[in-house]
Amino acid sequence: MEKIKDALNKAKVQQKGSGRKLSIIRNKHTNKLPQIEDELKSIVYSTTKVVKLDKKYLEDKRIVAQNSNDPTGWIFDTLRTQVLQKMEEHGWHTIAIVSPTPTAGKSVVAINLAISIAKLPQKTAMLVDFDLRRPSVARYLGLRQEKSINDFLTGNAKIPEIIVNPGIPRLTILPTNKPVKQSSETLSSNIIQNLVIELRERYDSRIVIFDLPPVLNADDAMVFLPQVDCVLLVVGDGLHTEPELTQSMRLLAKSNVLGMVVNRAEDELKTYYY
Repeated sequence: MEKIKDALNKAKVQQKGSGRKLSIIRNKHTNKLPQIEDELKSIVYSTTKVVKLDKKYLEDKRIVAQNSNDPTGWIFDTLRTQVLQKMEEHGWHTIAIVSPTPTAGKSVVAINLAISIAKLPQKTAMLVDFDLRRPSVARYLGLRQEKSINDFLTGNAKIPEIIVNPGIPRLTILPTNKPVKQSSETLSSNIIQNLVIELRERYDSRIVIFDLPPVLNADDAMVFLPQVDCVLLVVGDGLHTEPELTQSMRLLAKSNVLGMVVNRAEDELKTYYY
């Protein structure tokens, strides 16, 4: 745990010294409340496929944010509050979830965060599986969709055909069913850039969460991050070396890093946020 804190503190010092300022892409003083209320009232899943998820399956996969009776669910509500406070301060609507290496639990954090955000009456959340090398969101949720982002990329489906509502109000999922070849080139393509703009601009109430590949295993995340407003780094306690953590923060130096989630901690509570 100490090496994680040390790496984060070093990165903060480096970022302060860089003189980089956070970019504000929206006017945070604009009153959008009436418009957002109208958006929320108009949400009816008439064309979006609604799939009821297996609660026991979700619990087995550590998806707990939707269960008000689970004592660990409040951890993701706390994470949600801290994330949204920072995002609203700058008018941000898109966030990427990354990790240094695989098995840190970033997809589990991304799903739980998306569910927690969707529980807020003035927010909607969309979770996009852009870990095109090892997509896992559908597997964690138990979704068995015939069409996914794979079909959108090949021109065999439009976005409305692959959006799924997992039976949770104000939450939609864009799943990826199988790995995509040339994933890095795909994430930097015009079709993805236009998609991100469309997802971000469609609703003012929407927060879009992108589950991305680990930053140290390929350049996928790095080529995509300029398209999103901010980043959350998920690390596994005892899983990464100090050089890996330092290198990860160095690669993220040009991004708006909100903080770090320490997952799989040995304490009674399994997830921490710094």
